[in-house]
Amino acid sequence: MKELRIRTLAAVFLVAGVLSWAGARLWNSVGTLPRVPLAAPIVLALIGVVLLATALSLRTRLKAQRERRPGAKGVDPMMAARSVVFGQASALVAALVAGMYGGTGVFLLESLDIPARRDQAIYAGFSVLAGIAVIAAAFFLERVCRLPEDDDTNGTPAPAA
Repeated sequence: MKELRIRTLAAVFLVAGVLSWAGARLWNSVGTLPRVPLAAPIVLALIGVVLLATALSLRTRLKAQRERRPGAKGVDPMMAARSVVFGQASALVAALVAGMYGGTGVFLLESLDIPARRDQAIYAGFSVLAGIAVIAAAFFLERVCRLPEDDDTNGTPAPAA
């Protein structure tokens, strides 16, 4: 499984942001602007909380398993892999959504004197922050589920028994 790359997420964020900014300018020339829902930062924050809780739970269980504590509940490798895939998918979607709301928010900065647009800019800003939190939680989850490096895999074949 490939690791998340910050470069890929940044590219998704920037492309979505530029396209969203251009779309908001075009849409505004028609006379309206799509709304930034209040639920956007809330949903992103909830996804971040779920990812963080999963990472903390797995980290605790893996630590107990490594220390061979009696009654320690092991971690199923498939569950850990599914958790990482969920984290990676969430990070990609969060980068896309945060970029979209970021581009819209940048456009809205031009008209902060209008109360409705100021509220939309605030919601967009919180959405970007929540998207960054989702990405951070996904990186943490990926780090928790990373397999320890094996000393025998440094490029030399293991000696035959």
